[in-house]
Amino acid sequence: MRRRTREMDGREGHESADTGGADRGVTRRRVLELGVGALAAAAVTPELLRGGSRSVMNAQADVVMKRIPRSGEEIPAVGLGTWQTFDVGSDRTQRTALAEVLRTFHRLGGQVVDSSPMYGTSQEVLGDLAVETGLISDLWVATKVWIDGQSEGIDQMQRSMALLQRPSHIELMLVHNLRDVEVHLDTLEEWKAEGRFDYIGITTSSNRQYGAVEALLEAEPERIDFLQINYSLAERASGERILAMAEERGIAVMINRPFAGGRLFGAVRGRSLPEWAGSFGCEAWSQFFLKYVISHPAVTCVIPATSDPEHLVENMGGGRGELPDEATRRLMEEAIG
Repeated sequence: MRRRTREMDGREGHESADTGGADRGVTRRRVLELGVGALAAAAVTPELLRGGSRSVMNAQADVVMKRIPRSGEEIPAVGLGTWQTFDVGSDRTQRTALAEVLRTFHRLGGQVVDSSPMYGTSQEVLGDLAVETGLISDLWVATKVWIDGQSEGIDQMQRSMALLQRPSHIELMLVHNLRDVEVHLDTLEEWKAEGRFDYIGITTSSNRQYGAVEALLEAEPERIDFLQINYSLAERASGERILAMAEERGIAVMINRPFAGGRLFGAVRGRSLPEWAGSFGCEAWSQFFLKYVISHPAVTCVIPATSDPEHLVENMGGGRGELPDEATRRLMEEAIG
């Protein structure tokens, strides 16, 4: 039986949170009842997307793309995290399920995948499955360095890239939770100049580190291409100053904890989506939460993690179609409290 964890998206244990009814999220039956169309039906039944390029084109037609300020490159606004969900070791059953998650992610226009050496076997599993599925060249890969010391950091990054099956190049390397940040940024700058990384940056998921993040953005913004930070309807503190600082300095923003570790699903358990959420294409609470995040003008992408195919489809719907305007964002905040 496939493992069911309390994932980064946090929906496990909140069976009715997405719709306020008996069905969890966008089930196959619910998709067809709602008449969402060929895209959603194909997303939930991936074999329909294997039929040819037209299906793939339609599946990706209205994906929200965001621009990376330093380069102008555009990436899809909704990516895929791997914390807990890809930490399955050599378990073949769980790897098979994750391979289908990865294929569906790609078919629905996904590119950005994020991992870290602190996520157990997630890097190894992601790398193996990217090769197995033939997607290794199509993914936009981010990972992190999380250790003290320059030589130790070099060893860790080399190992991470090898595990990810990208030994000579990945798109983004970040200093995880600011650990030994000044030392590692020196190495990251050198490797970026050599072409091993396209972008470098820093991460945090704790407001206890916000002061240190602000200091770096103030003092050395030219060294940072990407900031990864927590932000959601339940954790809005980074939006009060840090996101604006990043935007002003031309730094891309990748968001972790978009569901506040599952707390948001608990907050709406048993509640139906507001009717007005349909005006910008929301069919599930997860999409409501994700569209709030990616509609912030400073945000480049968000990386919810899941090993559940139905949740993956829902999450990808959060990066499609219309986004809420500023007035609607205020309504969304009021709806959650």
